Amino acid sequence: MLSVEDLLVVSIEQAVAAPLCSMRLADAGARVIKIEPKGGETARRYDQDVMGESAYFTALNRGKESLELNLRDTDDLELLKRILSKADVFIRNTAPGTMDRIGLGWKELQKHLERLVIVDIFGYGQDTKYKDMKAYDLLIQAESGLCSVTGTKEQAVKVGVSIADLGTGMNAYSAVLEALIEREKTGKGAHIELAMFDTVAEWMSVPLLHFEYANKLSERHGMAHSSIYPYRPYSCSDGEILVAVQNDEQWSKFCHYVLQQDTLATDERFSTNTARVSNRNALDKLISDVTRMLTTLEFQLRLEDAGTAFGRVSNLGDLSTHPALRRQSVVIDHQLVQAVASPLCSSGKIVKKIPSLGEQNQSIRREFA
Repeated sequence: MLSVEDLLVVSIEQAVAAPLCSMRLADAGARVIKIEPKGGETARRYDQDVMGESAYFTALNRGKESLELNLRDTDDLELLKRILSKADVFIRNTAPGTMDRIGLGWKELQKHLERLVIVDIFGYGQDTKYKDMKAYDLLIQAESGLCSVTGTKEQAVKVGVSIADLGTGMNAYSAVLEALIEREKTGKGAHIELAMFDTVAEWMSVPLLHFEYANKLSERHGMAHSSIYPYRPYSCSDGEILVAVQNDEQWSKFCHYVLQQDTLATDERFSTNTARVSNRNALDKLISDVTRMLTTLEFQLRLEDAGTAFGRVSNLGDLSTHPALRRQSVVIDHQLVQAVASPLCSSGKIVKKIPSLGEQNQSIRREFA
């Protein structure tokens, strides 16, 4: 069976979704050749915050080789085709029709490269009337309805990271692995098409089911959960703690150990989750009257006694020094940078390089001459 370490992955990629997919494969041991246009891909120019490199590029491109190609140039296009003849996976997040126009459409490739797994990442499904729409992360968050269930009562907001891009990249990685497993049985590659809209639409399944089958709108409540209660932060005398009460048994213990008011557990306004959600304002006042008289440490000790799940409302400074944060060293221009480690593999001690633009231009051209 072919191991990941034996794979050659070629990726015409930019920004987030495709780079995340190919980086996951690089983390797992695959050789990844990143094809960049002359001057470099878009994400290199977002900022210069990490030793002169952009934060986005640093986060998504460790362990890759960089090859600059002008795909309008006949010689460069022929070089790419020679590389693809040896490749196992070909990832692209280009505009619809781009690959077809240069003779690299999936149907054309599959005529000659039966074992190649081809991945196309688009904004919308190519069988929908939105197929040619330009799509970026925030556009997809808005179009999918995600923003409508995120934020406060007064204002819808976006998620603070590029969640549509990141989720699509992870879906692409999973799909590639599934296709490679299938190839071991059939000897044939596959064409995989992923849409950012589909990724986020699936994540909207619960609010959509509430809407379509119970005519319920998922109201925005800031950092409070819309359908489980109490599941939100509460203020203490010196800070905030977020608590999560998931069921009625946990609620009973919360009443006993934290609120020290056992009668609330059987109060019909709060005895079930449905009742607690319906009476959230009254419940918030009862809980807040207790927590504001406590320090965060006192509140935490009561929560531990109750077995209630809780967490801090951290900022970036807190995350930077968090005891659970796993790090991975990467190299940028001969300098070590402490990045966040992948959650999927134990490669945190392996130092990987962020490629400079066209770093492997000469070596790859010689190899595939």
